Amino acid sequence: MHVFLEAPVSLFLLLANVMVSGFALLSDPGLIDRLAFRPFLIAQRREVWRFVTAGFVHAGPAHLLFNVFTLYFFGPFLEGVLGPVRFLIVYFGAELAAHGLTYLRHRHDPRYSAVGASGAIAGVVFAFCLFRPFELLYVFFALPIPAWLFAVAFLAISVMAIRGQVPSGGIAHDAHLGGAIGGVLFTVLVEPRSVTVFLNHLGF
Repeated sequence: MHVFLEAPVSLFLLLANVMVSGFALLSDPGLIDRLAFRPFLIAQRREVWRFVTAGFVHAGPAHLLFNVFTLYFFGPFLEGVLGPVRFLIVYFGAELAAHGLTYLRHRHDPRYSAVGASGAIAGVVFAFCLFRPFELLYVFFALPIPAWLFAVAFLAISVMAIRGQVPSGGIAHDAHLGGAIGGVLFTVLVEPRSVTVFLNHLGF
């Protein structure tokens, strides 16, 4: 955990996800529905807090573990590059972008519900790709691929799933796509030099 000593915001977000999700899963399952992202309820009842609260509850232990594990590996690096305030802007900017796209697509569906920090964390991973596009990422802890290729494959799968060209598997691909795009846009907004860094890595 020493990696978090210089990344207090990453530590806070990780602990917040674990504590809120853990409490909901173990003590108050109804809290998940009360905090979940429900576009229809936002449109009809103006329950706008769901744009943020949905990112702190998860569908189960595996869902939670995957997200905090990813945050553990990518959050401290990005926070170290951007600083705590700008990192926080990118994280929540990506979450709002993720839920914003989901809202546009599902605001008329009373059955739609989504939870988890995946949108925000997708934004963090894509922001990381701006600074380290050739860093090897290990898919399923075994398959090494460069970050830029992971990003391209991630976007392609998300778009195909949204279009129904591949099974969605119950995954909120809308949120993943929105979060990834939001992460890049907000990173460029708070740190314009990230574009130069990315292009330099590509040899431009």
